[in-house]
Amino acid sequence: MERLASFSNDPFDKPPCRGCSSYLTEPYVKCAECGPPPFLLCLQCFTRGFEYKKHQSDHTYEIMTSDFPVLDPNWTAQEEMALLEAVMDCGFGNWQDVANQMCTKSKEECEKHYMKHFINNPLFASTLLNLKQAEEAQHSETAIPFHPADDPPRPTFDSLLSRDMAGYMPARADFVEEFDNYAEWDLRDIDFVEDDSDILHALKIAVVDIYHSRLKERQRRKKIIRDHGLINLRKFQILERRYPKEVQDLYETMRRFARILGPVEHDKFIESHALEFELRREIKRLQEYRAAGITNFCSARTYDHLKKTRDEERLKRTMLSEVLQYIQDSSACQQWLSRQADIDSGLSPTVPVASNSGRRSAPPLNLTGLPGTEKLNEKEKELCQMVRLVPGAYLEYKAALVNECNKQGGLRLAQARALIKIDVNKTRKIYDFLIREGYITKA
Repeated sequence: MERLASFSNDPFDKPPCRGCSSYLTEPYVKCAECGPPPFLLCLQCFTRGFEYKKHQSDHTYEIMTSDFPVLDPNWTAQEEMALLEAVMDCGFGNWQDVANQMCTKSKEECEKHYMKHFINNPLFASTLLNLKQAEEAQHSETAIPFHPADDPPRPTFDSLLSRDMAGYMPARADFVEEFDNYAEWDLRDIDFVEDDSDILHALKIAVVDIYHSRLKERQRRKKIIRDHGLINLRKFQILERRYPKEVQDLYETMRRFARILGPVEHDKFIESHALEFELRREIKRLQEYRAAGITNFCSARTYDHLKKTRDEERLKRTMLSEVLQYIQDSSACQQWLSRQADIDSGLSPTVPVASNSGRRSAPPLNLTGLPGTEKLNEKEKELCQMVRLVPGAYLEYKAALVNECNKQGGLRLAQARALIKIDVNKTRKIYDFLIREGYITKA
């Protein structure tokens, strides 16, 4: 039987014939019963019936040759191997050098054959595609809500988005102001000279070691920020808001431990708690059905419909108490009745209830996910909600008023209004709050 030769085209790479010790050239014979190592004979020794030790002339044998087609009738297996070796040696695209090394094919033949059978071959392409898909499926993590290695946006310098990203420069992977930004100052006056004493030399080495440890801490923090996707803060906040309120609170609490866990492990932890929350809510709903004596989902749908109706009736009865505070105001009473009519007809109320002063009252501002919220205490959060002021703007106004108060030794309301150009009522509330909390004093 014919087999593809297991050695290269160079005869010096093959072991010699066991009979005459000459270098083997194809075709040659391999004993199928002897070995390892393989017992090889040239055709002349094989025809003489050469025997040696355990090898007998009646043993089964294999004819070793590569002179047969594999992919193309005009290309032998030996030429296929020679083409692959030539491409590996000369590089893909250098077809003239490949043809010179092969000696049996032209430049055009080498390029056409290689592109047809090794690049555009659908058999090889599908095999490689299946291997790639299997590898991706093996390493895929379905619990990860986003990839932290996403390329961050590239905002213009000193823009709002650039400030939200803390001055991160994606092209350099650096921040405008790094952590421990003045660590290099301790090295600016250090100069190693030959006449330094041993103690002074050791002291300078210690300073350099300290600087090196500070650089390692800077890189560690930057790595945490990049790995967890914290550079693109807005995208991170949007992904955070997709969780229920309870999971968002857990996310906020566990954020400080993200630097200990990797980004994948931390996201898995949050996702598992979100799944636990959903399961607990579903279990609670099923327990409610069981307590009500419901044993099938058809009855459960009827129960949910009746429960919704009861809740709506209870809400209407509760809202009747609101009439008492508007009964003296005919216009406010008329607006309330219009709103009730909209609710009864299934429409959203379009006319807001007016206060006694005749002005519309806006709902408190929701601070969830807004930058700077974590820097506020509870009283400051309450102030921002009632005044409807974002935390970042409040912190800027507070810093400006406190700095001016420290310079002047006190601050008047008129000076505060001149410093922050916003609604005068909001300025008064901020001014009164800062005085009440002791941040500033009256002039």
